[in-house]
Amino acid sequence: MMINNQLSDEAILAELGARLAQRRVARLLSQAALAAEAGVSKRTVERVEAGESVQWVTLIRLCRVLDLMDGLDRWLPESGPSPMALLKEKQAGKGRQRTSGRRAVSTIKAGEKPWTWGESSS
Repeated sequence: MMINNQLSDEAILAELGARLAQRRVARLLSQAALAAEAGVSKRTVERVEAGESVQWVTLIRLCRVLDLMDGLDRWLPESGPSPMALLKEKQAGKGRQRTSGRRAVSTIKAGEKPWTWGESSS
């Protein structure tokens, strides 16, 4: 079953519990062995696999024993800095910048008189 927004919370918990149970069985662990390695009770493992709600720390402990921590990182990846934070960091590192004082390269052709204020363009 694909986990998506259309599923109820209970359906998602049941699917996650089933997937954890499949992973446990694939690793040839009994519920008691998984519980002992994770530092939780066997009843807690039974509740997780039945799709009941559990604490985050319990899920983390079970995922660690079942070698699923990389999956948690992909599930909720670390977000990078916000665009505003990047801009503030860039500005803080540079300080105010002044123009160099050098004049732009002239685009006046040889023999032409440069334009000045007050002259018409014709």
